[in-house]
Amino acid sequence: MSAEQLSFLPTEPAEPATSPAAGLTARTSLHRALGAFHAHMEEQDLSINTIKAFDSDLRLLARYIGARTVIGGIGTKELDAFLKYLRSERGVPCNMKSWARRLTTLKVFFAWLAEEKVIPKDPAAPLVHHPVTTPLPQVLSEAEVNQLLAATGQWRHDPEKRDARAHLLVTLLLSTGIKKSECMNIAPTDIDVSQHDNPTLLVRYESIRQRFKERKLRLPPELPPILAEYREQYHPTIRLFPCTARNLEYVLDEAAKRAGLPGRRVSFETLRYTCAVRDLRGGMDEDSLRRKMGLSHITWADTLDKLKRLTAPAL
Repeated sequence: MSAEQLSFLPTEPAEPATSPAAGLTARTSLHRALGAFHAHMEEQDLSINTIKAFDSDLRLLARYIGARTVIGGIGTKELDAFLKYLRSERGVPCNMKSWARRLTTLKVFFAWLAEEKVIPKDPAAPLVHHPVTTPLPQVLSEAEVNQLLAATGQWRHDPEKRDARAHLLVTLLLSTGIKKSECMNIAPTDIDVSQHDNPTLLVRYESIRQRFKERKLRLPPELPPILAEYREQYHPTIRLFPCTARNLEYVLDEAAKRAGLPGRRVSFETLRYTCAVRDLRGGMDEDSLRRKMGLSHITWADTLDKLKRLTAPAL
């Protein structure tokens, strides 16, 4: 799927919204800027643990550099010195994983200030990430993708028990990269097949705070007939998949088995990352991919690092 195949819903707030960055300038104190950033993270509907981690990292910066320091006076030199302090001068062991997360925090915080035009230049942009070895999500090779689709296609046309559900599910996940929770939330009316050569999926969120995650994604043209067969077999009303998430996980397990793939080889996460890797290799620009995956700038940094490692040529 190319970047041109991706479209997004306009998301106008019900009432005029004020950015947490409103009123901030380069002369604003670091203490006040951290409060505004906390409000920004809450608007992005990040998890409590993520917000706590970012707040903790930035409090360390405030203690080191001074909470009353104006944000426009913080440069790359000062941030480099802070990172050196964390690594070897603080007196408290800082493993590389924690250090890398704190570097990410600096990059996200100052990138936000620069994007909001509070400061003219992002002082954290030149800081270099030192890769930390963390487990990567599994992705399917193109050969495995073909095996999986062939197996679900055979299942769809099985003369003894025709079942289009697995083929619909796998086709949907491989083309959109949506999360398990987003898949379970799809209503039958969220898929628009009125233009047969241009079907779309509307990824919806009930919470206003999560509205930034809503998006409209194009679906492959082969999906409408699969969907029609599935609807005839299952008659979905409120939800496209009227079952539990665990039930769909069993469907993916069975699809992997039929494809001759190892157990647990196919999951929602595997198909999500397989979709993203294929899009990145296909030339989709990073910001379009971020929006397609429904990720905020804050959570995107870690995901992009994983995707780059997954797509890096083998040495």
